[in-house]
Amino acid sequence: MKNSVFSNCGMCSVRCPIRVEVEDGRVKWIEGNPYVPGMEGSLCARGSAGIALLYDSERLQYPMIRTGERGSGQFKRVSWEEAFKYVADKVKDIQAKYGKRTVALLDRGAGLFGEMQRLIVRGMGSPNYFSHDDFCRKNVDLAYQTLLGYGRPEVGYDFANTKHMVFYGRNAIEALGVREVNNIVKALENGADLTYLDVRVSKTATKATRFYQIRPGTDYAFNLALIHVILKENLYDKDFVDKFFDGTVELENFVKNCTPEWAEKETGIPAYEIVNLAKALSAAKPRVILYPGWFSARYMDAFYFARSVIILNALLGSIEQKGGLILAKTPKEVGAKGLNSLLEKIPAPEEKRVEAEAGKGFLYDGAGHILHLYRAIKKGEPYPVKALFVVRYDPFAGITLKDIKEVLDGLDLLVAIDTNYSATAWYADVILPESTYLERDDMIGLQRGAKPAFIMRRQAIKPIYDTKGKWEITKGLLHAYGVGQYMPFETIEDLWNYQLEGTGVKIEDFDKSGQVALCKDAKMYSRDELKFKTPSGKVEILSSKMAEREVPFFYEHQTPAKPNIEEGEFRLVFGRMAVHTHVQTHNNRYLNEIVPENELWINDKAAAKLGIKNGDWVEVSSGDFSGKIRAKVTPFIHPEAVFMYRGFENEVPWKTRSFGKGLNEGRLLSGAFDKMAHGSHTGALFENFVRVKKA
Repeated sequence: MKNSVFSNCGMCSVRCPIRVEVEDGRVKWIEGNPYVPGMEGSLCARGSAGIALLYDSERLQYPMIRTGERGSGQFKRVSWEEAFKYVADKVKDIQAKYGKRTVALLDRGAGLFGEMQRLIVRGMGSPNYFSHDDFCRKNVDLAYQTLLGYGRPEVGYDFANTKHMVFYGRNAIEALGVREVNNIVKALENGADLTYLDVRVSKTATKATRFYQIRPGTDYAFNLALIHVILKENLYDKDFVDKFFDGTVELENFVKNCTPEWAEKETGIPAYEIVNLAKALSAAKPRVILYPGWFSARYMDAFYFARSVIILNALLGSIEQKGGLILAKTPKEVGAKGLNSLLEKIPAPEEKRVEAEAGKGFLYDGAGHILHLYRAIKKGEPYPVKALFVVRYDPFAGITLKDIKEVLDGLDLLVAIDTNYSATAWYADVILPESTYLERDDMIGLQRGAKPAFIMRRQAIKPIYDTKGKWEITKGLLHAYGVGQYMPFETIEDLWNYQLEGTGVKIEDFDKSGQVALCKDAKMYSRDELKFKTPSGKVEILSSKMAEREVPFFYEHQTPAKPNIEEGEFRLVFGRMAVHTHVQTHNNRYLNEIVPENELWINDKAAAKLGIKNGDWVEVSSGDFSGKIRAKVTPFIHPEAVFMYRGFENEVPWKTRSFGKGLNEGRLLSGAFDKMAHGSHTGALFENFVRVKKA
């Protein structure tokens, strides 16, 4: 018997809508949801390899409690009831000694279905919820909040209809959100320009109309010069700026000396190219998109860089415009009722999260600051955090061994909730295995945009192993802890019906395509209707949010330190690839066969000075860690930098296909977790030098 199930992919955080074909209880085929514009049935390699994840004997199969030393791999299998009781009892004991707020939860991010895991920490009375965004998009999120009053998830990009796109190291073609890439390609086919800045020639660079190989750490200087030219030569959208800008004069004064000639010395990009780009963007306005990206935890000035990107969009009038930036609408704005919240059923904790106790001088939001969490665990400042839940995230794969040890030494309980064996699970006290996205139902999510929709992830087949969905794990933990009233649902249908109550939408409405649009036509505001969510209703260059937190409105670009190339020293940069998702997929049978390990990109002239040839094994070191990797010698990377794809060298022996292959960039980030970016206190992961020599 054959049937189709409409759901959402779980192989990366994009969560593309999919159609799953099931025959006689087995998943036979996965493709992009044909009913969703921009998907057209297409899916990336990772999404297609979901079948290999599902039927992988090397994924988590049952709950386990550690019996040996942390990191020894010694666990015993237990029942779900034993695991839930063990965790609940440990949490109660820890809280009796250190207080409710000593519990924290760290996850990949809220996304479509992320409210569920937040119930765990809220139900246990703690305010300490954190997402991984400190090491990803947090600077962009905070920049949008300060300028527009909207968060990053509330801003979309109309790539399909744009005339000019600018990407800063955002390797979109390899990051591979399917709809995003399809729309970028569509725009290029329709004659749009793509300007791409990066320290290396990525696959996205090969699609660009203009490619600038920029000096590492100088993207912000480039943007300041662009702003300078656009203001000085009146290339901006005067109507938009006059109507919506708060702080134009102060902005002009700040960039007065940021000339193209100054930026050329900083970036290595000729002054005339900066002027020409400013004029090209002005000619295409307002249908332009300067994309601040996702992974923005790069340099110490990353928050101010993100602000400069959004300011450029605003100067060119591209906000809430076809072919520009589109503000997401709430269900209420399109005449619909939103989903009922599960989180609001639980009283908010009265105590403050750790970074809220750390004074002013930086910004924070509802997703917490991981660097402050690590400090609380390692040093007990501003108060101790002793119990940590990690959900669908592997923080211990991306930091140094020294940092791992210091975090572990500060914890009395570490619980990993995941589908994969991970570095974090390897060190955990308790492992709670989540069913794969093909084996579980999830809570209904809200897809934001100009045409908001409710999205449903549905189970395609029953779990193969002794695993549970996240809603079942959350329910089990809360009931064992003694607050089962916060998750009173016996079935997923009970939960869905609660969420949908009063919306006029029924469960069966999702049968046709897996989602329900809340309006017929996309809603966009005219300039006469538009009002931003800032206190002033304008684009706040002089941000009230920053003033309240005593964060400077402007930050002068600092010339980045130069590595000693002659001595084999380089700035380490890293990034995504189309085949793998961070540290999650390297053991996947299909994907591992395509790309089993990474390599180190190194400039050909720099390599020649060090006697390194293409394909040679090289030793890369930082602090007290060193590892070996093959060299990719190429002219297509800046001589000051070396690059690797991230997430390799899996150190968990349970995953035999990927064990010991490649080099993990996280182990080379010596000292990185003591650096907090200016204004935002996020990570600055590209501010690290490594030494390279022939092995």
